[in-house]
Amino acid sequence: MKKNKLFMSIFLVPALALAACNGEGEAPEVEDENLPDAGDEAEDGDVDDGDEESGDGSALQMGTGSTGGTYYALGQEMANVMNEHVDVDDFQVNAVATDASVENIARVSDQDLELGLTVHIPAIDALEGEGDFQGQVMDNFGFMGYVYPETNQIAILADEGIESVEDLEGMRVNIGPPGSASHAASTLILEAHDIGEDDFEAYEEGFGDGASMLQDGNVDATFGLLGLPATNIEELATQQDIDLLGIEDEALEDIEANSEYEHITIESDAYDFLEEDVEGIAAYAVLIGSTEDVDEDLGYEIVAGMYENAEDVSHAQGEHMTMENIMLGSEDLPLHPGAERYFEENDLLDQ
Repeated sequence: MKKNKLFMSIFLVPALALAACNGEGEAPEVEDENLPDAGDEAEDGDVDDGDEESGDGSALQMGTGSTGGTYYALGQEMANVMNEHVDVDDFQVNAVATDASVENIARVSDQDLELGLTVHIPAIDALEGEGDFQGQVMDNFGFMGYVYPETNQIAILADEGIESVEDLEGMRVNIGPPGSASHAASTLILEAHDIGEDDFEAYEEGFGDGASMLQDGNVDATFGLLGLPATNIEELATQQDIDLLGIEDEALEDIEANSEYEHITIESDAYDFLEEDVEGIAAYAVLIGSTEDVDEDLGYEIVAGMYENAEDVSHAQGEHMTMENIMLGSEDLPLHPGAERYFEENDLLDQ
């Protein structure tokens, strides 16, 4: 089995791992009061209340991320493409704002969402009852396709005397919403630089809010697991002189040895304000679907409608959603039965 490797511009397609899971345990509890008000956060009233049955292909909900992040904007466009091209009578999917990866997995498990975007690493954790899932195995979801590479980026104001991650000790740092992959990656990076949870003042906001806080001087740094380049960072750079912090070599070695994240180089031409390459970590964003509420036939049509028409996604990260890339992030994850049939019929399983 080949291990997934991430690179700045070339993504190697890994060999497929077919994982059979047996439904042990329960998903982490998701308190209703902690869930976003989908009706307020969605664009153009596109969010259903979730009361209708979705097994016949109607009124599906797809969890995305915070309104200031890549998942939300990209998810809205993905939903539009699905609604236009999925060949199922009365099909509708609505993209809803959430706290991203872990919440999406938990809510798919609770049968509160039918689809979700997630980083592949917490999805593996869910299968094994590790990380944010705290011993609770959750396996009633399946991989439905690769979305884009997620790169951890650490934005700071330039000329503030912050030259390395180590300098964030004792400072105000936004590490992302609890339960998000951004939060987990931020914590991992800080710990690799010997900065524990008591060594800084933590803020737990989405990257959009974190960028605003950085611009206003209310935090000293904001972390995010984002597409590259990230629109939020480009917009922030028009308001303030900013820079990105890199991860030190020893910390990178520790992270690669003890997690599924891979080293990635953010090249200097990724943003106009960068003067040199920045070393970071990256993972795969993937689409998952419920194996309880999305049956094989519907799953097949969703994959076909989405990936055969991915060129209709205008968001910059949509360019990664190609047939050549579709299996990225699938290693060690179960395939949704409908997606598996589509992959098999199109000779994609051996990529």
